[in-house]
Amino acid sequence: MPGNQPSQPRSSLARIQALAAADMAAIDGLIRTRLASDVVLINQIADHIISAGGKRLRPMLVALAGRACGKVAPAHHQLAAIIEFIHTSTLLHDDVVDESDRRRGHSTANAIWGNAASVLVGDFLYSRSFQLMVELDRMEIMQILANATNRIAEGEVLQLLHVHNPDTDEAAYLRVIERKTAVLFAAATKLGALAADTGPAVQTKLFEYGLNLGYAFQIADDVLDYTADATDLGKNLGDDLAEGKATLPVIHAMRNSDAGTRERLRTIVQNGDSEAMPEVLAAIHASGSLEYSRRRAEEYAGLADNALAGLPGNEAIAALRGLAHYAVERNH
Repeated sequence: MPGNQPSQPRSSLARIQALAAADMAAIDGLIRTRLASDVVLINQIADHIISAGGKRLRPMLVALAGRACGKVAPAHHQLAAIIEFIHTSTLLHDDVVDESDRRRGHSTANAIWGNAASVLVGDFLYSRSFQLMVELDRMEIMQILANATNRIAEGEVLQLLHVHNPDTDEAAYLRVIERKTAVLFAAATKLGALAADTGPAVQTKLFEYGLNLGYAFQIADDVLDYTADATDLGKNLGDDLAEGKATLPVIHAMRNSDAGTRERLRTIVQNGDSEAMPEVLAAIHASGSLEYSRRRAEEYAGLADNALAGLPGNEAIAALRGLAHYAVERNH
């Protein structure tokens, strides 16, 4: 990362993961058990995706939110598995839409088994998540998750509308990432509070925390597409540019560059010209767009931290605050 980024995050993800380790072991066991199918290809693709690693932030948020509210029950583990199944299904579909061939340092499922198999196994994971929801037999849970999955689908379509669109502005970009990323974070933390039998006020605080954490995480992720080491990031740098996605660093650069540079950036976005990465990097550095984008991510991380005000202090609350810092300080 550039020199103005901290060399070590103030909040160690390893320490936070250690706090949630027992819950995550139970969640991983449940995920693997409930992935099982008598269709061999489903097992192969699902295992490929689940075993590829990743931070497992979304299911961990369910457990941490429960602990923050003083209770973790088997329902938390099932909700965490549901959240992970929904997230994984969106990854399978995303990689097909984006024609991606690499994720988390591994070949994508569509690169190995093809688009049709990836889409259909994504559908299997969606439907399996709904089976798990029904087992919990709580209308509030089904309502939160149904609303979240619908919003995610809206986000996918919104993003498609903005591909190769150089007129995408910051407000439109935020609408996309709210639906594609932030709503599932918010569902995870609200469900953690709900399953701990807290009242509406606490659920709202945890929802706001998750929503703002999701914004912070995604903006920081989009900065990393222009700054990270490709090996650390686990995907090809410039993928967003190649896909014609105008993320915040490019949007800000177009808004704050001279007319000639602005027109050149517009053409690059329209064409999805990843070969022009050096020109784009020069423009976003010259316009201070990386610094601006990091500040916006930090603002949302601050809002996430502030949303926890008034909740009793405990290790899980400290971990949630730590995740807000980690979201914007990480290098992958």
